Amino acid sequence: MPRDSRIIPITAASPAPARGVPSGTFASSAATTAGLAAPPPLALYVHWPWCVKKCPYCDFNSHEAKADIDEAAYLAALIADLEAALPQIWNRPVMSIFIGGGTPSLMRAETADALLAAIRMRVSLHADAEITLEANPGTAEADKFRGFREAGVNRLSLGIQSFNDEKLKALGRIHDSREARLAIDLALTHFSRVNIDLMYALPQQSFTEAERDIDTAIASGASHLSAYHLTLEPNTPFHHMPPPLPDDDIAADMQEMIEAKLAVADFIHYETSAFAKTGEQCRHNLNYWAFGDYLGIGAGAHSKLSNHLEIWREARHRHPRAYMQGATHSNFIGTRQTISAADLPGEFMMNALRLTNGFPLRLFTERTGLPLDTIEKSVLAARREGLLELVEKETIEKEIAEKILRPTQQGQRFLNQLLARFLAD
Repeated sequence: MPRDSRIIPITAASPAPARGVPSGTFASSAATTAGLAAPPPLALYVHWPWCVKKCPYCDFNSHEAKADIDEAAYLAALIADLEAALPQIWNRPVMSIFIGGGTPSLMRAETADALLAAIRMRVSLHADAEITLEANPGTAEADKFRGFREAGVNRLSLGIQSFNDEKLKALGRIHDSREARLAIDLALTHFSRVNIDLMYALPQQSFTEAERDIDTAIASGASHLSAYHLTLEPNTPFHHMPPPLPDDDIAADMQEMIEAKLAVADFIHYETSAFAKTGEQCRHNLNYWAFGDYLGIGAGAHSKLSNHLEIWREARHRHPRAYMQGATHSNFIGTRQTISAADLPGEFMMNALRLTNGFPLRLFTERTGLPLDTIEKSVLAARREGLLELVEKETIEKEIAEKILRPTQQGQRFLNQLLARFLAD
């Protein structure tokens, strides 16, 4: 799944309502709930579960590497997992691969090469498939980055989080600001597309400190930036012993400052927490937000898949040991659940409304199999509250105007309230 799919905290009381909303929004479609007319695009996620040190804010499925990692055994499990899943994705090309974690940059370049070679042998990759690998600045090495690039990785995602040594220490990161800058320079030497992950509203962070972080990130030369509000997730050390954080008003000011500075620097704000130069958007994550399909392999990896009868989610066994033991019996899946028709609107909107430019109305039916009138009542209510707007956009391909549903500025700020309109009771 994406590195951080959480909704940003709501910092104000309530949005102002819109006036003069038309009584009708769109016509009903002729779709049925029997299934999809065609499968959506397919991506592949590969999870590397180990890291050097578990950060106190992290709730991802990551495990500190207490000893040498048996990369050969884990690679064998990944390949067996993929082979067991092939019947679910027959004849479907894969548009992107994302190797996340944990800290995938801990793996040897030879392991990454063998992994990608095994994937190419078993699935059909688009000729221009985006292949991303996450890296920790504390594990950045020139030879390893070169090896990843030669293996086929064409996009690197760096978990910088901050350029402030004090804040990095508070976050439990293993790198310092000097290593962060060096890692970015090294990444740009070997990859034309580099993502930087930053966090704001950090422990005792001032507005000025957040501003310095974003200025440094903009000056780095990276073409894609993600800016995440630090959240205290359940079952993390930060949740059990919360650090002193900026208040909601300061955090909101930081968010507005980040958005304004990135806009001036010609970054497109294309998703709740993501900004990119023109043409540099992360295709893998865009597929998540557009409710595309993805197969997840590796310990704790999640999948969302579709066929002509149903849409379902499944998760692999979380612990690396249990996952690798599953290779003996090709038993990798821990849970599997079909998404009900009642839950599909909320599932779709939870993703698609993160896109700041919205989505074409036809996409709802294409990706859920449900008629548009399923969501009409909720759309009308959200429009009356000033959270959604329906616009027409001419498409070059079709040479016709297409209806686009997108969150307003208020809707982006009050995203939790907007999404609640589409959740099943």
